[in-house]
Amino acid sequence: MAEIFGNSMQLMRKSMDFLWKKQEVIANNLANVDTPGYKARYVTFEEELERRLRNAQTERRPGGLREALDGTEYQVHVTDNETARLDGNNVNTDSEMVEMTRTALQYQYAQNALNSDWNRLRTVIRG
Repeated sequence: MAEIFGNSMQLMRKSMDFLWKKQEVIANNLANVDTPGYKARYVTFEEELERRLRNAQTERRPGGLREALDGTEYQVHVTDNETARLDGNNVNTDSEMVEMTRTALQYQYAQNALNSDWNRLRTVIRG
């Protein structure tokens, strides 16, 4: 299947995995908004992907881009932000809700792009 879509299918899968995990982490943060001492978590992916892709372009070896995509994974981090709350919890409900909405829209966009690729392939097969 890689020959048909190039690296786009792998990139889309990795992106959707990241966005799904990001939604889970945000939901967990919101669920713990009243938990004393809880520190909000966040997920990163883009920075590592960008770094790996840049290295793959520099090295210019066959299959380097695919290896960069395959090796990129999301990371979950704990925020070190100070909190104004006395209980030590640093979850900001407003910013978490904004991020949840943004992530849901990004996931929906990625899903639409993936469906579009499959529909083009289906059209070509049917003739």
